[in-house]
Amino acid sequence: MHIPKKYGHGKVDKCPFCQKHATAMNEQKVPVCQSHKDEVLDNLKCICGSPLETLHGKFGTFFSCVKCGNINMRKALEFNEIKPRMHNEIFSQNKHERACQNKPQPKEMTVRSDDPRYFD
Repeated sequence: MHIPKKYGHGKVDKCPFCQKHATAMNEQKVPVCQSHKDEVLDNLKCICGSPLETLHGKFGTFFSCVKCGNINMRKALEFNEIKPRMHNEIFSQNKHERACQNKPQPKEMTVRSDDPRYFD
């Protein structure tokens, strides 16, 4: 059965750190989500053990190995475990907690129909 292509469903980039929809590029030109925009992919190794070099081309980000040649991003991320830096997560959580504490709590006000403020 042939399913026709739909506009916007052709290429969907995923963030390598959290698998969300990637909407930004980091400094290595790797598509990432907004929360991981400052993260970089470090110490990626090929199956043969040699380090991978990050490259950006016409069809997106790919990696180059000295021994094996070019490897697409999906394959490179399969055999490398990607973890974001814990410092950024802890910092963002603490920042969020501080923002929630500083936010004033809304007051609940009851106005009845016989109250003069009802017609203001």
